Amino acid sequence: MTKKKRTQLLLKYICMTALMLVVLIPVYYLIVTTFKTSAEATEAPMALPSSFDLSGYADAFQKMQYPRAFANTLIITVCSVVGIIIFSAMCGYVLNRKGNRKLSRFTFTLLLSGMLFPYQMSILGLYRLIRGMGLMNNLVSVILIDIACNIPFATFMFKNFVSTIPVELEEAARIDGAGTLRTFWTIDFPLMKPIVATVAILNSLTIWNDFMGPLYFLQVREKDVLLQEIYRNVGQFSTDWTSLFQMLVLGALPLLLFYLFMQRYIIGGVMNGSLKG
Repeated sequence: MTKKKRTQLLLKYICMTALMLVVLIPVYYLIVTTFKTSAEATEAPMALPSSFDLSGYADAFQKMQYPRAFANTLIITVCSVVGIIIFSAMCGYVLNRKGNRKLSRFTFTLLLSGMLFPYQMSILGLYRLIRGMGLMNNLVSVILIDIACNIPFATFMFKNFVSTIPVELEEAARIDGAGTLRTFWTIDFPLMKPIVATVAILNSLTIWNDFMGPLYFLQVREKDVLLQEIYRNVGQFSTDWTSLFQMLVLGALPLLLFYLFMQRYIIGGVMNGSLKG
């Protein structure tokens, strides 16, 4: 190895190490602070705690009414993701197989236009709509908004992925007497597992971490999600940072476990969906 290559390799390792520290230091600070008292967190923010006491987690679990908040968050996330997958898969399939028609191209363009503007820009209209439907302080309101806002990108991914499914399989099913719906659910949809997992992971991350939707449309504590309970710990004049960090860990832990379990499907789904347009 020449001196020039050794220098380039050394610089590469230095940059990678610096990036690793940028990512790991906040994680270290978050986890270490959860075991400290308020005095220790103020005096030595980056130092190890004098003792690893888990009682703070028990207090945070009780303060944020974790089982109720977790159940609300889980219901919103699961129902929204299932709705997104079902509607986007069917829509992407039709737009791909009928993509040469003018109506299909217009519909696809109209759907993609939904990705240009964040739904926060229309929050006033959504608020009036949800209030007029009588869905305020109802989990259904947030679920419907999450489905509507995330369908465009999911449809785009499903439409591209359908191109990788041979048309001959569908033709064989039709020869055997299967209709369009039966062909889709028995032939095409089982072959979409990689992109289904990818859409499920990406939208679960987005919906689980959504704060604005529940903040506007769920205004009673019985319907609060985890992020709202965490935000209750932030006072107008003071904040209990130790309890806040423990709540952050409890709120992110389920999503972290889900991501670690499902991450192997992400690369396959994204790559397969980008092979053909």
